[in-house]
Amino acid sequence: MKSKLIESRNRVAKWSVAWILTTALVTFGSQFLWESQIITVLTIILSLAVGVGMVMANRNFVNEGDELQRKIQLESMGLTLGLSVVVGIAYAQLDTTDLIAQDAEISFLVLFMGLTYILCVFFNARKYS
Repeated sequence: MKSKLIESRNRVAKWSVAWILTTALVTFGSQFLWESQIITVLTIILSLAVGVGMVMANRNFVNEGDELQRKIQLESMGLTLGLSVVVGIAYAQLDTTDLIAQDAEISFLVLFMGLTYILCVFFNARKYS
């Protein structure tokens, strides 16, 4: 069971790295490597496909875990989703009401989501162990 969970976790990590790389390819490729909108659209489609693979790998990881692992993951994902919506809307409102000088960037919300998820998994694992 443990080796299956490790294999599943590694699969999630590989898909996640692949998605990060395809996302970077879209962003930086369209700025520095090519000017073709067709290539940009194709790399966005590739990034979407790899992103779906990453989501499916995450789904399998949660489904292959035992009850405790599922509880930890689902509680962490739920907290991350809820906090991201609340904080994301507040962040957008700060921008639209001109209470912050810069534009609200999605990258800050993605960073917030990642850190929130990591912290939730850490604290939930400690709580339930």
